[in-house]
Amino acid sequence: MKLPRIMFAATASGSGKTMITCGILKALVNRGQRVASFKCGPDYIDPMFHSRIIGAKSINLDTFFTDENTTRYLFGKTAKEVDISIFEGVMGFYDGLSARSTKASSYELAKITDTPVILIINCKGMSLSILPILQGFLEYKKDSQIVGVVLNQIAKSIYPEIKEQIELELSVKVLGYVPYVKEVVIESRHLGLVTPYEIEDYHNKLNKLAQILEETIDFASLLQLADNTSELTYEEINIPKVMGEPYIAVAKDEAFCFYYEDNLELLKRMGARLIEFSPLRDEKLPDHIQGLLLGGGYPELYAEHLSKNESMRNSILVALQNGMPCMAECGGFMYLHRSMEDMEGHPYPMVGFIDGETYRTEHLNRFGYVTLSANKNQMIAEKDESIKAHEFHYYESSSCGEAFTALKSSKNKQWNCIHGDGQLAMGFPHLFYYSNLNIPYRFLKRCIES
Repeated sequence: MKLPRIMFAATASGSGKTMITCGILKALVNRGQRVASFKCGPDYIDPMFHSRIIGAKSINLDTFFTDENTTRYLFGKTAKEVDISIFEGVMGFYDGLSARSTKASSYELAKITDTPVILIINCKGMSLSILPILQGFLEYKKDSQIVGVVLNQIAKSIYPEIKEQIELELSVKVLGYVPYVKEVVIESRHLGLVTPYEIEDYHNKLNKLAQILEETIDFASLLQLADNTSELTYEEINIPKVMGEPYIAVAKDEAFCFYYEDNLELLKRMGARLIEFSPLRDEKLPDHIQGLLLGGGYPELYAEHLSKNESMRNSILVALQNGMPCMAECGGFMYLHRSMEDMEGHPYPMVGFIDGETYRTEHLNRFGYVTLSANKNQMIAEKDESIKAHEFHYYESSSCGEAFTALKSSKNKQWNCIHGDGQLAMGFPHLFYYSNLNIPYRFLKRCIES
C-alpha cells in the first residue's frame, strides 16, 4: 500500500519539534492537503495539538505497546484515508526505554514503518558545530532513515552558508530553517506540559507560524521525500465484537481529556456506543448507560469546581454502588477518591467511592512504561494475564489497589496497583488496549451483562 509519510524527529527534547510539526501540519492543511498525524510514544498532549490543527483524530504509535505488525496496522488504517502522514518523534531520535537500548524510540518506529526522517536541530549558539552533531546522528546507525534536516533558531544571515556546507560535506538535504519568533512560542507549565485548551489565541499563533514556514521551509522537497516511500505491508487484525451495543459514558472536558484515540475507536469497533459527558458541568450521568469510562487529565486544576458539582458526584457514586462497570485511569481514578488535593494542597471532597485520599507530591511518581500482570481473576483480566501501560503523575494515593502487579522492566522494579474486581478497574496506569484486545472486550461484555 502506497502511504506517503515523513517523520520529524530531533536531537533532544526541547529542540522545537512539537512547534515545528504543528506549523508544518497547519501549512499543509492550509494548502488543502488531507493530513493524518502520528505521535511516537505514549504522550497525550501532542496528539491534542495535532487534532486541533487538522480537525481529525491524531493517534499514538508506540513500539513498547504493540508488536511490529500491530504498529504498522494502526498506522495504515488511518494513513490510507489521507494524502500525507506526519510523524512527530519523541525525546531525542535514538532515545528509548533505557540508556542501553533504542527500543520504543523514534528511530525504531521509523524503521518498523520504513518512514524517512527529517532531523530538527536547535542551532542556538552554533554555526559550523552543527555539522558534527548532524554527522553523528547520521553515522550512529547506518539505517538511520534520516534524509533531511531542518535548522531551528538559526539566523537568516548565516543559514545559506550552513546549508551549503551541510549538503557539500554530509550529502543530506537541508529543507529549511525556523527563525526564533517570540509570538508563536508555546510555553509549557503544568506537569511540564500544556494542553491546547490553555493557549491564548491558539489558531492565530499557528496560522502565523504556518505563514513563516511557508517562507523558510522547502515544502516541494518535503512532499517529494514523503511521496518517495516504499509500500507498506501488514496483516489485518481481527477485532472481536460483543453481542449488543453497550452504552458507555465517557468523561470528556477540560479536567478529563487524556485518552488514546485508538482505545476509544477500538471500543466502538467492538460494538460500544460512546456518550460523552462533563463531570465539571453536567448535573448527572447520561441516561440509559451501561458502563462508565473516566480517563486521565488535570482534575487537580479543577478540584474546587469538581467538588462543587455535588449532583454529578452523587450520580457517579450511586451508579458505582449499584454495580455499574467502570474503568478509571489516573485523573479519573483520583476523582473517585474520598478527597483530592488541588495544586496548592487544599483537599476537596470527591466522589467517595474509593476509601482514600489523593495528594500532591514534589516529584513524578512511577513515571514510565509498565507491564501489568493480573494478581487474580477480575472484570478485565484473568490471573497472570498482562497488558502494557504507562504512568505519568505527580499525585499519589493512600489506596492504590492490589489487583495488578506493575513491572518496570527497564529498572527491574515492581509494585501493586489498581482496584479490580468483577465490576471495576481503577488505578493510575493508562492502559493501551491494542496490547491485549481481551481487556476492552471483557469490559464491554460485562457492561452488557450487568
